[in-house]
This record gives sequence, structure tokens and C-alpha cells, in this order.
Amino acid sequence: MIPSPFDVGAEDAIVNCVLWLKLVVESVGALVIGIGMVASFVEFARSYVAHQIRDNNSVRQTLARYMALALEFQLGADILATSVAPSWDMLGKLGAIAVLRTALNYFLTREMEQEEKAREHE
Repeated sequence: MIPSPFDVGAEDAIVNCVLWLKLVVESVGALVIGIGMVASFVEFARSYVAHQIRDNNSVRQTLARYMALALEFQLGADILATSVAPSWDMLGKLGAIAVLRTALNYFLTREMEQEEKAREHE
């Protein structure tokens, strides 16, 4: 007779692997935010020193791109966490988080597109 995955501990091993993967994906998302903040600050500092600041749109665009990417990583981490512990409470929290992050990402993307169009018309 073949032992069940639960009897040999396979289920626990998979849950642990998924939780480690979740931690890695969350860390990558945080790292992307940090990189975006540094890149935006460097861009701001360069334009400030060169006295070329008319507006901060390019700095905001840079930060928005990184934030949109980081939101995708963070949402992926939340989905991973829910896949191994799908309680109704966790599913409700994931739904709320997914709606908020998707809305943030939508508005960030829309704002970036509007800035691109405005730059093209200049």
C-alpha cells in the first residue's frame, strides 16, 4: 500500500516551501520599493543640482513604475500565503488586499500613461 502524502510529511514540506517562497517574494517586493526610492532620489538630486526642476513628474514616474512592480510582487506573496492556509478569514483579507492593490496599480498605471501622453504633446 502506498503511504499518503500526509503520513510521510510531504504536505508539511510543501507548506514550508510555499511559505519560504512567500517570504522571498515579499522581500523582492520590498527590495524593488527600496531601489525605486533610491533611483527616484538620485533623479531628483541630479535635476535639483542642475537647476532643471520644472516639475517632479519624471521623478514621480520613476517611483510609480517601481511601486507598480512592487505591488505585483506583494500581491503574489499574499496569494501564496492564502494557497497554503485558505481559511475564510485569510480569503477575506486576500480579497480586500487584492482589490486595494489592484486599484492602486490601476491608478498608478493610468497616471503613468497620462504623463507619457502629456510629454508626447509637448
